[in-house]
Amino acid sequence: MKHVGSVHRYGGVLLLQSFLLLTLPLAARAQHTPLQATLARFETRLASDVAADSIGSISAAVFHRERILWARSFGWASVDPPRPAETDFIYRTGSISKSFTAVLLMLLVQDGLVALDDPVERHLPELSALADRPEGAAPITFRHLASHTSGLIREPRLQGAAAGPIELWEEKVLASLPHTSFQSAPGERYSYSNIGFGILGLALSRAANRPFMELVEERIFSPLGMVDSAFIVPPSNRLRLAAGYANQRDGRVDADAPAREHAGRGYKVPNGGVYATVADLARFSAALTGTSPASLLTEASRRQMLEVQTPESETGGYGLGFSISTTREGERLVGHGGSVAGYTAHLLVEPESGYGVVLLRNYGSGRTNLGGATRQVLLEILATHRPR
Repeated sequence: MKHVGSVHRYGGVLLLQSFLLLTLPLAARAQHTPLQATLARFETRLASDVAADSIGSISAAVFHRERILWARSFGWASVDPPRPAETDFIYRTGSISKSFTAVLLMLLVQDGLVALDDPVERHLPELSALADRPEGAAPITFRHLASHTSGLIREPRLQGAAAGPIELWEEKVLASLPHTSFQSAPGERYSYSNIGFGILGLALSRAANRPFMELVEERIFSPLGMVDSAFIVPPSNRLRLAAGYANQRDGRVDADAPAREHAGRGYKVPNGGVYATVADLARFSAALTGTSPASLLTEASRRQMLEVQTPESETGGYGLGFSISTTREGERLVGHGGSVAGYTAHLLVEPESGYGVVLLRNYGSGRTNLGGATRQVLLEILATHRPR
């Protein structure tokens, strides 16, 4: 596969200036503000990295509460046929999907259909098939699954668990249960588990007596105006779907495996099935900061989701569907990364101020460390907005 190394500028500096003119105060338009300087450095870095990688694209956005401050795309949404990436293009978000599943959990808690400390087996009795349950272990709860403290292994030991049509994902979860074992007792320690979130999504569906994907679309995507987000990209949006490229360390690039996964990835729907744009993820983040025009989560629900639930110290750990860290200045950063075949992503927000950053990439590894880059630019923005 031959790759083109130039970077698509999508309107060049004019687009960047138009975003800034629309969003910065009038007094700031005539001067080079700290925010403009930070965004200019960020843009230069991303453009350079994507051009050097010469594989695909990165779409990026910086937002404040429900408002996009800056958005740009760099590189190619597809190489054959060549399509420059644009800021409204759609990418797989990988494990950022876990954050959506956790928000759905809190919505059902608000509805009174489940409680965080309810035994999941109450709604999913098939959970008794789990292997190697520690003697005397407490039942797995919804809180355990949403915080990665269920004690379950990361992936089921079932060949083909992560393959198969999306319509049969629930069957793959159930088939995986006898091949999923414990590595610690529930609540004992943090242990990242993809199958745990697959189980969580199925249990929520059972509790609500509704298909999981429909619940997310109706309870989260629709009220937040996330019109480009989906588990199955509709034909009307496929021209804006960035092709995935799974690049290897030896330089090989596989476009076939990412293309096949659009039809399904086995049980990996509640933990890796969401497609979105950078703007839609900014809308989702506004719901976490309580600044979305749509009323979604109560203050109590948001507070509980964004508290560390794991045995780590309060300066870092995992909440309910979100990684959490605390800066030296005491700011709390919450977000999630994602990685699936041909796509990587990172979302990071500081809930108190409402500032956040999202990066979506249609290839695996590259010069940009997505987690490090989002954290660095967000910290630079926060440094200019702290009380003096």
